[in-house]
Amino acid sequence: MHRSLRWFAGAAAAALLLAGCGSGDDDPVVLRLAGAVDRPGEYRLDDVARGTPVTQSVSYISGNGSQSRTYTGTTLWQLLSDAGIQLNSANRNDVLNRYVLATAPDGYRVVFSLGEINPDYGNKASLVAYAETVNGASVSLSDTDGPLRVTAPGDVRGGRYVSMLDRLEVRSSGSTLAGIGGGVSPTFSVSGAVERPVTLDLAALQAMPAVTQDVNGSIYTGVSLWTLLNTEAGIKTDPATTHNPMLSMYAVATGSDGYKTVVTLGEIHPNFGNKPAMIAYSVNGELLDRNGMARLVMPGDVRNGRFVSNLVGIEVMQAAGPTP
Repeated sequence: MHRSLRWFAGAAAAALLLAGCGSGDDDPVVLRLAGAVDRPGEYRLDDVARGTPVTQSVSYISGNGSQSRTYTGTTLWQLLSDAGIQLNSANRNDVLNRYVLATAPDGYRVVFSLGEINPDYGNKASLVAYAETVNGASVSLSDTDGPLRVTAPGDVRGGRYVSMLDRLEVRSSGSTLAGIGGGVSPTFSVSGAVERPVTLDLAALQAMPAVTQDVNGSIYTGVSLWTLLNTEAGIKTDPATTHNPMLSMYAVATGSDGYKTVVTLGEIHPNFGNKPAMIAYSVNGELLDRNGMARLVMPGDVRNGRFVSNLVGIEVMQAAGPTP
């Protein structure tokens, strides 16, 4: 279908759904937006659907088997951008040091890094969906999924599809690990919510199972970030979070100059986002040289802003529940 026709179909579906809900201040609040945004507040369905409607077909595995759905909604990135994401202008690419916490009424929570959903970087087109197509007709989401649901297109399983979404909160990572003033770092640490905190040098990295990836024509060799965190360091989950606890956790990679990037565990978990992030120690058969002993590499990103050179530390962190 031509792009303009897809837009028209999505807009028409949204209009029909909203017409059925009425308009004005009597509409129920369906979403609360909070945290580091210029315009926090309570959103009604017509507020969520104000942006350009996007229709998206997805497939994933759930407890009920393989699922295929077609959703209509507003991109999560657009919704947050329209609310005005607050950034610290003193920090380079500060948007990459932030995440959004998506929460349902039963307490289920999932984090998405802003770098993952930003079109300039990870470009994951997650929606805040308000309709789905059933037998060719656009209808409101079911009582068990809606009125709003976050999508995670491309995920293997549906754990990051937050049903009955009622709150979004934008936060800074909270990382306190400092840089070392720039320059080449011969080691980096893995700390935070891990069973075995460790400091690694080149020899230690090279002793781990190696992975090699072609990233925009450059051949990187290193170790899988997921393997490093989950197998080598051992991720320590919050015992109070019983359902998919890793989906509310994230890692913060810090460079020697203090540059920071958030990578959520859901993005790199093989059962969910399955992003092949890696800690590289060589490129095209040579050590990284001025890029340091180790570099975070995010294959598939549009730009290299999440490629943290001269790595000095990775902190694994747990997102707290929504702020009262």
